[in-house]
This record gives sequence, C-alpha cells and structure tokens, in this order.
Amino acid sequence: MIPKLNLLEKLRSQKEKDHQFYQNIDFSNLFEYPTKKEANSTLEFRLKNLDYSAINLIDADQLKLGEVYHIDSIRKIATTYRLRFLPLKYFKPSLPKEALQKIQDFEHRHQTEIKNLQILAPSKLFKLENQDDPLLFAPIGNGYYTLIHQWGNDLNGFRKLIVWPLRGPVELVITLLFVSYLLTMLVPDGLFSKEDSSAQFWILFFFFFKGVVGLTIFYGISMGKNFNPFIWNSKYFNA
Repeated sequence: MIPKLNLLEKLRSQKEKDHQFYQNIDFSNLFEYPTKKEANSTLEFRLKNLDYSAINLIDADQLKLGEVYHIDSIRKIATTYRLRFLPLKYFKPSLPKEALQKIQDFEHRHQTEIKNLQILAPSKLFKLENQDDPLLFAPIGNGYYTLIHQWGNDLNGFRKLIVWPLRGPVELVITLLFVSYLLTMLVPDGLFSKEDSSAQFWILFFFFFKGVVGLTIFYGISMGKNFNPFIWNSKYFNA
C-alpha cells in the first residue's frame, strides 16, 4: 500500500521550523480595513467574483495562531512537494460543501464577507476535475494567511521523493548521475569486451549520462517544465 501524505501535517511541521514568523504576532496590526462594504450576495456568486486586490476584513480577536501561516512556510511546502499556491479563481473543481460551510462559519465569526481566497494544491487541480488534498487560505496581511479548510487526503506519500529532482538544478543533476550509474550497472559484464575494466565502465557511464541528459532536456522543453521554486505561485501552465 502506498502511504498517503497529509499536506496540513507537513505545513504544521514547517511552521514549527519557521518559528521566527510566529513569535509575538500582533494580529490587530496586520490588517488594513476597507472603507466600504461590498453588496450582499450569495456565497457561490461571491466566490466566483472575488476581488483579489481587496483586503479581508478580519476580527483579530477571533484568529487562532494555530491556523495562521506565513507565506515563507507555505512557499517551502509548495516547492518541496511541487504544489501551486494560487487564487481560488484558478481552481477548477467545485469547493466541497464542508469548505463552503467553513467559509460561512469564518464569515460569521469575523462578521465580514471574504474578499480574497488562495488554494495550495497540485498543479493538475488547477486544470482537471480531481481532488488531491487542497488547503484553502484567506490572506490577512503582511504575508500571513489563515487556514479556512482542508479536504481530501490523496497525495502520494512518496511525492516528496518523486518531485525531488525538480527542486533545482543541483537535485536534477544528482538524479541524472544516479540514473546513469544504475543503467551502467545493469549492463552485463563482457558485453562489449572479454575483459572488464574501469575505463569501459566510465565510457558506458558517460554514454548513458549524455543520453539521459538529452532526453531530460527534450522532455523538459517540450512539456514546458520548470523547477519548483519558479512555479509554486505561477498561474501559467508552462511557467
């Protein structure tokens, strides 16, 4: 059985490491309050027409520190697991009823209407009708976000390992070297000559490495792939 990855648990663990962002937070100084209230409308309509340049009106006394996350913590999780952190308008699936209820509860507690929502989820959820453990956040100012709801628990438990080569150029080169070494080790002894030698091994290794690098470059360019730090908050498919 492939273990499942709980994205919220990983984010909470990252939050503990980034403790400098969560010491002595004065929530009352985070917000800029709008001067006028938007017109009343249904929740579904408002979620489809959010003003992403607006500031969420938050009651600081109702905020829970355990549900507040700094953008740096979110960015690290996004780049580690190759996720996107984008406005709700780019999220293709419909929000589940539980998420809608959480939004209504949040608005009731803070006596406000949500104006801005962000989603942390795999890239495919911003294109396909699927569910893979998204996290729904509301920006509250100064790089902080409060968690509204988490649903699903379908991320592959090995996702961190699977996407590790795409974390940066160094990780990719190490992966290609490792794959080339494995391919070289799979070549039977004496296939090209009766006597084994280190020179033959390294010639084969260099041959496989060039082939693997070539295929990787071709695939990366043709599919518009990029490293995790460059796509985590990009709205473009081929960023």
